[in-house]
Amino acid sequence: MSEPLVTTTEPLVTTTQAAFLLNLSTGRLRELLNQGRVRDARKVGRLWMIPLNSRGMPEIKPGRRGPEGTWNKNRRSGNTFVHVLRKTIDYNRDNGTSYPAVAVKVGDKKDYCHALKIDGPCQIVYQPHQPNKSQAGGARLWIEVEPQHIVERVYFSDGDYGPPPEVSEQRAKVKNKNSKQKNSKIKGKKK
Repeated sequence: MSEPLVTTTEPLVTTTQAAFLLNLSTGRLRELLNQGRVRDARKVGRLWMIPLNSRGMPEIKPGRRGPEGTWNKNRRSGNTFVHVLRKTIDYNRDNGTSYPAVAVKVGDKKDYCHALKIDGPCQIVYQPHQPNKSQAGGARLWIEVEPQHIVERVYFSDGDYGPPPEVSEQRAKVKNKNSKQKNSKIKGKKK
């Protein structure tokens, strides 16, 4: 009598789930899949099935050139914060544009999109008298999603891309402020 075959079952996830774990867009993950850079990924019918390693993460093979990838290497432990950018909504209305008006912050990485699909429970937090200084420059209203739940970003095919105008303005102000501080330090040293 022969012994039964022992099969090891490794957890498999879809592209949406893997993109969430890696904190990448599904489009970028599909590029990596087509380049053969996702370790042991296989196509089942029309779907990609991606195995998880011992840390519960998909593994990406390093590229041959260019900067190192910025995807998550370990499971996320912090919540996802979602902010609606009111100034961008006003800008889009006044200028006929369609910049992304939803900001998604996971750890230190912030991404912008047009819509979201949240797979699991979330909470909307409103703190009018205690703004959250660590989020979006003192946000008073945000959506908070626990780390294990998928937040899928959606982009309009005919939308404008890149950071919203209010973000570009804020970055320019910070850059200007930093350069003024550097100049004042240099002038102080010359005296």
